[in-house]
Amino acid sequence: MKKVLATLLAVACFATASFAQPKKTEKAKVEVKKEAAAPVKKEATKLKADGTPDKRFKENKAATPATPAGPTKKDGTLDMRYKANKDAKKKA
Repeated sequence: MKKVLATLLAVACFATASFAQPKKTEKAKVEVKKEAAAPVKKEATKLKADGTPDKRFKENKAATPATPAGPTKKDGTLDMRYKANKDAKKKA
């Protein structure tokens, strides 16, 4: 009886281990390329009602957004752990 229980226990352990998640392999790191930004015109002739540049027009498409207030993550988005980024998000 003990041998049967020990065998069943061993089979159950091996079966459970076979359902474990596979080890993670390192993914190829994606490099975020920053394009050379064209100088932003201070006077955008085509603006929306709220004062932001209208992106439907060619001269406004070349304009890049303002630099982030604080640190960013590897993918270029704001790192919300920092107060400067939280304040910038509220203002926007």
